[in-house]
Amino acid sequence: MSANDLRVVKTKQALHNALLTLLSEKPLENITIAEICRVAKVNRGTFYLHYEQKEGLFEEYFQEIMRDLNNSYEEPYRAVTTLDKNQIDPDTIRIFHHIERFKMFYRIVFSKNVPLTYYYMLFDGIFALLKRDIALHNKVHDEISIEYYSAYQANAIIGLIIQWYRQDFVDSVSILNKQLAGILRIGEK
Repeated sequence: MSANDLRVVKTKQALHNALLTLLSEKPLENITIAEICRVAKVNRGTFYLHYEQKEGLFEEYFQEIMRDLNNSYEEPYRAVTTLDKNQIDPDTIRIFHHIERFKMFYRIVFSKNVPLTYYYMLFDGIFALLKRDIALHNKVHDEISIEYYSAYQANAIIGLIIQWYRQDFVDSVSILNKQLAGILRIGEK
């Protein structure tokens, strides 16, 4: 069976959804493969056909989220050769669409009931994305470390997402896009 086989895709989606459901109740280390299989309605043999352990399932799902986050982050750059913060069109910002698409995952990550490990995994993913972006598209003053600047920017993005989460994602994606575009313009005039 190939990874693009519809049966494989549906099985993995069921396992991802089962894992998310269980993660909303307890940390990964307290979840058993039997529970994942029961919730996903697949047998253990099917699980082991795709994964050696539950951490592999989590890692695969997390990498899927990071790929989607990366694609969403890069979207404004597809329309222009150089991104001018003063000219950014809020409609080209896709990061909040990503958050909305994976809202259940972000509810888990920012819940006070889960280990900080999930938060730091997300931070590391965003940090790496921003560090690469800063190196490719922006010039940082010589006296500013790319690592510190990337950490600052990553925490700013995560701060916006946490605030949106704390408000139970009530504001629309469009409002968040306009907020981010406005924030980026502060100090640029």
